[in-house]
Amino acid sequence: MKINALASYQTGEPVKDYSFDPGELQDYDCLIKVLACGICHSDIHVIDNDWGNSRYPLVPGHEVIGEVVELGSQVRHLKIGDRIGVGWQMSSCLQCPDCLKGNENLCDENQGLIISGYGGFADYLQVDSRFAFHIPQGIETEAAGPLLCGGITVYSGLRYAGMSSGQEIGVIGIGGLGHLAVQFASKLGNSVTVFTTSQDKAEFAHQLGANHVVVVPPGESPPLPTRLLDIIISTVPASLDWAAYIEYLNSDGTLTLVGVPDAPLTLPLFSLLSKRRRVMSSPIGGRAMMVEMLSVADRFGIKPIIETFPMQQANEAMQKVRENKVRYRAVLKVS
Repeated sequence: MKINALASYQTGEPVKDYSFDPGELQDYDCLIKVLACGICHSDIHVIDNDWGNSRYPLVPGHEVIGEVVELGSQVRHLKIGDRIGVGWQMSSCLQCPDCLKGNENLCDENQGLIISGYGGFADYLQVDSRFAFHIPQGIETEAAGPLLCGGITVYSGLRYAGMSSGQEIGVIGIGGLGHLAVQFASKLGNSVTVFTTSQDKAEFAHQLGANHVVVVPPGESPPLPTRLLDIIISTVPASLDWAAYIEYLNSDGTLTLVGVPDAPLTLPLFSLLSKRRRVMSSPIGGRAMMVEMLSVADRFGIKPIIETFPMQQANEAMQKVRENKVRYRAVLKVS
């Protein structure tokens, strides 16, 4: 069969029509009719070859929601007609220590959907079914895609930093990642403090469930803390006064970064040592964590705030993402 898609043919180029033959369906593969696909800043990075591993023609889209239309001979956990989702990761070795511990996202052989394959800016997607996930009935199709990237990124980052409930959680940034982090932390029974840059974002943070907000104007440092936090998650791609944020951590507190700063971190060792504080980072999540995240999102009504666009307006939608004008996740719909 031929899959009709939108692809970037050269570095930084807008997408245009492209068709390809996905090849024979392998034993564990599934073929999905695409219903919706989110647009992430990572799609832009890959189109622009910012990480040096892009290949062209490049079909973007790694927040894919669709309906199963065909299954490989060994697929048992899916059936025709199921609504499923595919995120950043398309495969791993499934045999190394990380994979066997449920950390497929940490596998040395893990492959990104739009790095090693073709993404969801298409009418169909063929992918390893073992990296496709049932979407719970209570999650709307258009809202589900961003959970598979932004949602799993913040959820996994918080969980591996030790988040449970009854804790004090800090969230730096209230954008595409941050607005989901606030929801997960607050709806799981934690007190949330948001660090943001303006008063209007502070009011929005309260609407999402934040208990406290600290306004930190761009380029400035946060004030001295009046309350200490168990975990701070940074969702912003910027360099901040990390030493000042470390002072907000309680004993055994953790700073976890899921936004990638534009410069190396500079941290005072004594501030870490004196209170046994930790710094970590986290990429997406393994398959078990993905299933848990989707279940929590369904049970507690956690969903991204999205703007939708028809698939034909992919370039216009991506330009809005480039300019940070989307509030807060962009999603392409297949008509």
